[in-house]
Amino acid sequence: MTGTIKLGANQHGKAEVRVVKVDRAGPTHVLHDLNVSSQLRGDFETAFTEGDNGHVHATDTQKNVVYAKAKELGVASPEAFLLELAAYWSRQPYVHGSVMKAESYAWERLAPNDHSFVRTGQETRTAVVNTYGEESLVVSGLTDLVVLKSTGSEFSGFPRDRYTTLQETTDRILATSVTAWWRWTEHPEDWDEVYDGIREMLLSTFADVHSLALQQTIFEMGRAVMEKYPAVAEFRISCPNKHHFLVDLSPFGLTNDNEVFFAADRPYGLIEATLCRDGVPDEPRAWASVPAFA
Repeated sequence: MTGTIKLGANQHGKAEVRVVKVDRAGPTHVLHDLNVSSQLRGDFETAFTEGDNGHVHATDTQKNVVYAKAKELGVASPEAFLLELAAYWSRQPYVHGSVMKAESYAWERLAPNDHSFVRTGQETRTAVVNTYGEESLVVSGLTDLVVLKSTGSEFSGFPRDRYTTLQETTDRILATSVTAWWRWTEHPEDWDEVYDGIREMLLSTFADVHSLALQQTIFEMGRAVMEKYPAVAEFRISCPNKHHFLVDLSPFGLTNDNEVFFAADRPYGLIEATLCRDGVPDEPRAWASVPAFA
């Protein structure tokens, strides 16, 4: 095999910078808890090919910028904070673009105390901002949103062959852990408000839809979000099927009328889908550094 070996796409930065910002403007404190990753793209080739660091912004500097901007600008929302970080780095020499990612952990105030909190919600809010020159592309999301319905779920009518042992059912437990991402064509005025609205839409749709398959359920969840929020151009969702199998109680002389189950953690079905809008072009650059599926 012949040919010149050359450097392809590259980026560098500091991953998983944990920053906790306490807003102390009034007697009631507000807590922001983020896990931020910052990476830069640009004129950094000689660092890889020659060991010349003249253009390299140290990853330690990127870490320090996260802390400094949390102090200088505050943390209104994960998306807003990442956009501020991206804007800062876009003004620095040798930087042509960036990818900024954050996980946001929820805390609930222990009322009536103004400054004590408890971690709430199993899910983690996520956000990714990719910049290319002056252009900023935002993807929001969540992960580990665990949901279960004890009825209102079926699975039947699937093909059968000599290896099929699964029995059809018209009444089963449906449980999953939702990971979802949604791409914005326009930035909402209030990131927190739309996040809460989308989360509630996912939950209410899961609860209300009579499920003929997990595939149908996640499509309806994504469609509900996109119908309510026109600025969501694309919606991606990944859901493992957390299987619950009926336990055979007959050896003990007992019946089991869909009451006692064994919750299996593996192997599991993994159902994934992407929803998009007719006439809206794909934007693969927005999904750089976002875990791919479907």
